[in-house]
Amino acid sequence: MRERILGVLFDKDGTLFDFEATWNAWAEMMLSELAADSDAEAQTLGSLIGFDFHERRFAPESEVIAGTPEDIVRLLQPGLPGMQPAELLDSINESAAHVPLVEAAPLGPLVTELRSMGLRLGVATNDSEALARTHLAAAGVEGEFDFIAGYDSGYGAKPMPGMCLAFAAATGLSPENVLMVGDSAADLLAGRAAGMRTVAVLTGPAPASDLAPLATAVFPDIAHLPKWIEEQG
Repeated sequence: MRERILGVLFDKDGTLFDFEATWNAWAEMMLSELAADSDAEAQTLGSLIGFDFHERRFAPESEVIAGTPEDIVRLLQPGLPGMQPAELLDSINESAAHVPLVEAAPLGPLVTELRSMGLRLGVATNDSEALARTHLAAAGVEGEFDFIAGYDSGYGAKPMPGMCLAFAAATGLSPENVLMVGDSAADLLAGRAAGMRTVAVLTGPAPASDLAPLATAVFPDIAHLPKWIEEQG
């Protein structure tokens, strides 16, 4: 018999927020700024992070999709030798803080419904904690989460299970009672390594065929979660 789900831990980008609608626009803006509005230079920089500047989209295998801001700096640095890593990181975080966010599903009603079911909620992202809080606050839902952690919160980055285990500890839940929800293999691997059940959503670049082997269920988006969780008993 499966353990009852008492908590839900979400990835952020590609899960709470639609990845392509949000981050393709950000990448285009960020690369244009770094390239001083030179399309040719922006395309060259884009190739370093797996982003086609002319098609305005990330390749499914891009490291950026499940990576940290420091990973982006590492990838871009060869194309910007005159820019110090700290300066580049600040530039990336500044542009990301002002990205127009597109919710994968209406977040206010969804988190209210999950809260009404008695669930503890958290966010574990490979973005920075500060940026996660900025984005959640912009969506009006930061205060609905019991736990928010980024790659820099002291628990490590996904696919390591540190953030997942920290959510369980912070809420007093057994990992077996927690559901990890994400759009990438890194999210699902982190949840599985922590002993959690996992659900995949298709609001990121990864196809269902890549995620299904790692997930208990695969849904088009997070709006399908409340009904499914209720059905689990």
